[in-house]
Amino acid sequence: MWAHVWGFLYSKYFRFWLKWILRLLTGKCELQRLLGGAEAGARRTLSVEHSLESSKNKVLRNAVHAEEAEVEKCVRDVMKEKKIEQRDTGFKTNLHISLLQISGYKKLYLNVENLRKVPYDSENEDHEEQLIELWNLLMPHENLKARISKQWCDIGFQGDDPKTDFRGMGLLGLVNLVYFSKHYTNEARQILSRSNHPKLGYSYAIVGINLTEMAYSLLKNGALKAHLYNMVSGLPQMEHFHQFYCYLVYEFDKFWFEEEPESIMHFNQYREKFHEKIKGLLLDCNVVLTLQD
Repeated sequence: MWAHVWGFLYSKYFRFWLKWILRLLTGKCELQRLLGGAEAGARRTLSVEHSLESSKNKVLRNAVHAEEAEVEKCVRDVMKEKKIEQRDTGFKTNLHISLLQISGYKKLYLNVENLRKVPYDSENEDHEEQLIELWNLLMPHENLKARISKQWCDIGFQGDDPKTDFRGMGLLGLVNLVYFSKHYTNEARQILSRSNHPKLGYSYAIVGINLTEMAYSLLKNGALKAHLYNMVSGLPQMEHFHQFYCYLVYEFDKFWFEEEPESIMHFNQYREKFHEKIKGLLLDCNVVLTLQD
């Protein structure tokens, strides 16, 4: 309760006066202090984002909603509004980077959401090719005898036809599974093998789709900002989302075997525990959660 009261008072009253005092003492506006004082990455961009969103100036508030093509103009507009000389190349460059990261994060979320909304279609040749590619990557020494087959259970799908398992995450779930299997093939096969453990086993593909939902929800609620702002000096791409997913798959498998659950029936409990662990890591402004090729 007191935290909410203090937050309200600070944003409503104290922040204005603090900014005014610091401007008198330093001769610089808040954006100049932020862009000149902090190193590139999440700490700087998150501070810039908060400063722009909290501003009473419409030009500054609109800057956080700029699309990639509008960033350069937004930088000029902000500098003009704050009476910062255009030849201040350090300010201009750093603000440009931060605005690209902010706009890129929003665009990435839209791209991920659009892929999630695409239902798996067994009549779509591309969808079917990706599904078969997943099988071939994970089971290179075993031929798939038929498209509808109990063999799919060998890589952790629930039934004879995997398409029914993609309903929640759509094509995004399949694309993530294929990405991990293609870029980290040895790790994917090792984890698949471990998932068949007689006591601690779990359904590899189903858990993979579940982790897609986790990655998606963290992106949606903004929890991935620090990670992506540290990872990419510019526009985050779909590949960066896939790489974070790969980290989740690898780390969840380690976590599952370290915890040694009594049975798969306790999956939701341990899934939530893992989720809380990841959210805690993402609170660090210096965080970068990726696997190395």
